[in-house]
Amino acid sequence: MRYEGKVYRPPSEARSYVVQATIGCSHNLCTYCDMYRGVDFRERAMEEVLEDVAVAGRLYADVEKVFVADGDALVMGVQRWVTLLGALKDAFPLLRQVGCYATAGNVIAKTDVELTLLREAGLTILYIGPESGDGETLRRLVKGGTFQDHVDAAKKAHAAGLQLSVITLLGAGGVERSREHARETARLVTEMDPEYLASLTLTIIPGTPLQRMVDKGRFELPDVPGLLTELRTIIDEARPSAALFRTNHASNYVPLGGSLPQDRERLVAAIDAALSGEIPLRPESMRGL
Repeated sequence: MRYEGKVYRPPSEARSYVVQATIGCSHNLCTYCDMYRGVDFRERAMEEVLEDVAVAGRLYADVEKVFVADGDALVMGVQRWVTLLGALKDAFPLLRQVGCYATAGNVIAKTDVELTLLREAGLTILYIGPESGDGETLRRLVKGGTFQDHVDAAKKAHAAGLQLSVITLLGAGGVERSREHARETARLVTEMDPEYLASLTLTIIPGTPLQRMVDKGRFELPDVPGLLTELRTIIDEARPSAALFRTNHASNYVPLGGSLPQDRERLVAAIDAALSGEIPLRPESMRGL
């Protein structure tokens, strides 16, 4: 098995076999992100990818979950995906989940028939990070998709039988648009209606366009109470049908878990306790990307 550069995956994929089918991110313009900065996007030679899968199958026959990297692997063509999914099924008899990162544009670019074909071939879950539902914040982040783009992508994915894990980013609107960011993000979560929902906390990374905006006084990250207030708003106002919610990413100050809407009151109460100092926050030394 061969990997190039840094390989990223969601926290929920910690026990998954990660196969690197693409290198980098086809969008790679988000102002806050340095995950693939300086990396020219490309698809790995399929022969190499299939060789890696075959080796992994011989070493780890009990694999149940696979994550296909890198940044937005859904961008690959359907035939390439079908070939890979078939190889994964052959290599891992117990396979029950295959997921990848995706953008709204990746989903919209594929037809309903193509998405259904991918689901039938074995793709089960897409991780999409709109980060915010606020139009101005999305523009400033250079996400490459609007509020409506993400709603349309979610509807297409669900119609094809694909599950969604939606990622939101606390602090993405800065101090200036903190309130709008939180409320519109809650509205977007309602409209996308994901099966899984996660909130991460924005980290200002040196060398990114966002860091340069901070240096010029054009962006200010909310303080910890402000970030927790955003989280409270998202949980309190979002109305997904049934979403497993987590803030277990290392960037967050308060690790939370539960289901929405069932656990809304408990989660809000926990955030209120953190805001009042009744429960401790994760120390800065324990936070990371």
